[in-house]
Amino acid sequence: MVNVQTVAQDTLWIGGSDRRLALFENLFPLPDGVSYNSYAILDEKTAILDTADIAISDQYLENLAEVLKGRKLDYLILNHMEPDHCSQIQTVAALYPELTLVGNAKTFTMLGQFFPETAGIPRIVVKEGQTLSLGTHELTFVMAPMVHWPEVMFTFDSSTGVLFSADAFGTFGAIDAGIFMDGYDFEKQFLTQARRYYANIVGKYGVQVQSVLKKAANLPIKVICPLHGPIWRENLEVFIDKYRKWSTLTPEDDGIVVIYGSLYGHTASAAEAVAAKIAEKSGKKVRVYDVSKTHSSKLVAEVWRVGKVVIMSPTYNNGIYLPIDALLHDLAALDVKNRTFAVAQNGTWAPVSGKLIVEKLSALKNCTVLPGMLTIKSALHASDAEAVDTFAQMVAEA
Repeated sequence: MVNVQTVAQDTLWIGGSDRRLALFENLFPLPDGVSYNSYAILDEKTAILDTADIAISDQYLENLAEVLKGRKLDYLILNHMEPDHCSQIQTVAALYPELTLVGNAKTFTMLGQFFPETAGIPRIVVKEGQTLSLGTHELTFVMAPMVHWPEVMFTFDSSTGVLFSADAFGTFGAIDAGIFMDGYDFEKQFLTQARRYYANIVGKYGVQVQSVLKKAANLPIKVICPLHGPIWRENLEVFIDKYRKWSTLTPEDDGIVVIYGSLYGHTASAAEAVAAKIAEKSGKKVRVYDVSKTHSSKLVAEVWRVGKVVIMSPTYNNGIYLPIDALLHDLAALDVKNRTFAVAQNGTWAPVSGKLIVEKLSALKNCTVLPGMLTIKSALHASDAEAVDTFAQMVAEA
């Protein structure tokens, strides 16, 4: 069944949603699915911007045929070459052999790697600020390298004020009640998904995001069309402000997160006690997560949200509990900075996990590791009350 939606004058959404996919990039859980957005502009010349994932190929090609209604396709603009957006290039080219591909030099290097059979298709290689006229629609290309691949570019339509932003301003989650974000409650329905998407997919490249935000500030943008998630046509500054914060790792709020690992429940019990005491002393909202039950992508997103993080780990094989160690690896790989950490360790005969965790956290840029480590011997008891109180006070006052 055809599902085509109007975005702006002569501009149509021709994407689709996948609710069956379990893991995005075979890594990140998708409890609410994901959308793959592609767009068409129908002017004197016709253009589509990016394709879609193979999972929705039937829906996508049906939508494309519907909007063209027998017209030839003049241009296929490639803003991003990741397979969830480029997988239909060869199919589209076979169906519409008169098309010309539009991308930058790095785009076509990747195109040859994915689809060497497309070598003979006409192409236009564009650079920063170059334009392409479709008739009344004048498209300008804005290079956005490493947001989050090196070939990424944005396309801005000056006639409608639409910015086609590739993976920037995207979010996990299928589209249910229409294609526009103003049809949803952003904070309740998409903010958590958008933060998790940013932190895990784009998060390492904050400097590059800031650079492209400065470029975008000079454009009269009215609509933001990402490749995943709803389209923004109202209150754009709300999402842009989130990107400013996320790209500089500025905490969104003053909440505190406690992340623990526990083999048999003793560290879990201690984490609950510590969290309650921190909440009492700080007056802040404290969230508690079991690292073995909570996917790392959600924990990373929570680290992006708050300024203070407490990590509590048992000693395991004379080292760090493995899921905690994996989380620390993720934080380093994503270049987390500007955070305050507190560390608690548990051990029955030789607690050493805390020292090893502190070493890893201390390697993160511009992060503070509080000096007062809490040490638990096997289980928390009444005799530990003063130590817990002191630890909680330290976190509350940091």
